[in-house]
Amino acid sequence: MKILELELLSDNIPETEAFYNRVLGLETLYKDNSSVSFQAGNTKLIFHSSQNVKPVYHFAFDVPNNKLLEAFSQIENQTEIMFVIPPDKIADFYNWNAKSFYFFDNNGNIVEFIARNDLDNATQIPFDGKSILSISEIGLVSKNVNEQCNELFDKYRLIPYSKQPKLPKFIVLGTVTGLFILVEENRNWYPTTDKKSKSFWTKIVFNHEGENRILEVLDGIKSK
Repeated sequence: MKILELELLSDNIPETEAFYNRVLGLETLYKDNSSVSFQAGNTKLIFHSSQNVKPVYHFAFDVPNNKLLEAFSQIENQTEIMFVIPPDKIADFYNWNAKSFYFFDNNGNIVEFIARNDLDNATQIPFDGKSILSISEIGLVSKNVNEQCNELFDKYRLIPYSKQPKLPKFIVLGTVTGLFILVEENRNWYPTTDKKSKSFWTKIVFNHEGENRILEVLDGIKSK
C-alpha cells in the first residue's frame, strides 16, 4: 500500500506553510486563502483551513534508512524533538526493523520521521526536504478499533501489517510502504503522555493492489 495524498485540517494555514517550509524543507506546491499543499516525496500533503477546531493528527514521513541521524540533526536545529524514554529521543522498533523520532508541528500534530531497514532506499545525497520519500503512516481514531478494522477489510481488503500483532485497542493495517494506524479514542498518542487521540476530518488517496482508492473520515469511514 502507498499513501498518495493526505488531506488534513489546520487552524492556521500561514503558520503551517512557514513551519513545513522552514523545519521540514518542503516547498509549497500551491496555496490560497483556505489551503496549502506540499510534495513530500511520493505523497502530496494538503492542509485545509479550519476555525478553532484544534485538530491533532499523528502521521509519519519515510526517510532513507541511512539518513535518520542526519535528519534528526537537521530537525533538532529547527525545533524540539520529543523524548521517547528519557534520555532517548530515537525509538527502536526492532519488531518492525525500523527506527524513528518525533516532534510537534505548529498545529500540535505529532510528526514522525521513520527509517525502515526492510526497504532498499539508502542514498549518499545529503539530507534535505527533497530526501523525504513519502508519508507512510496516518493514525485513524475510532471508538471501536476492531469494528474499524473489519470495515476497512470489507471495503478495501486491507489486512493487518505482518510485523505488528493485533491488539484490542491498536491495530496496524497495510504494508511496509504504507500503514493505517488504528487506535482507540482517548488513547495517548505515542510517545506523548498527555495528547489524547481524537478523530478529525481526514481524506486519504492510497494505492492498494494496483488500484487507487479514497478513504474519507468524517463521523465514520466513507469510501469511494
